[in-house]
Amino acid sequence: MGMILLDSNIIIYLSKELISIDELFVDSEEYGISVIIYMEVLGYVFESEYERRFIEDFMSCMSCLNIIYINEVIANKVIELKQTISIKLPDAIICATAMINDYILITNDTRLKNINNLNIQIIKL
Repeated sequence: MGMILLDSNIIIYLSKELISIDELFVDSEEYGISVIIYMEVLGYVFESEYERRFIEDFMSCMSCLNIIYINEVIANKVIELKQTISIKLPDAIICATAMINDYILITNDTRLKNINNLNIQIIKL
């Protein structure tokens, strides 16, 4: 499939067991998250202790996830997206991160599917 960028909604759905880790993760793939996803997920108020612990364990597994930080190239792509389409800043950062790094964005957010040059896979629940 290629390199994968996980959206925050996918990680949260994993914690709620709405998506199976086994169906999402393939050993041969490289997985990443944007630094904004890192902040969104760890800042999320979870409904249960299990979900919170799952996320903390999942996010601490940095050997299986690359955290991609915002650099000038990503920032300029964010600016371009914000100037050309109606998109929230966090979504623009996530999309720009995927686009610049040639990642496939895995998300449940169908609003992002029409963004030009964004390689996206929508996971439906």
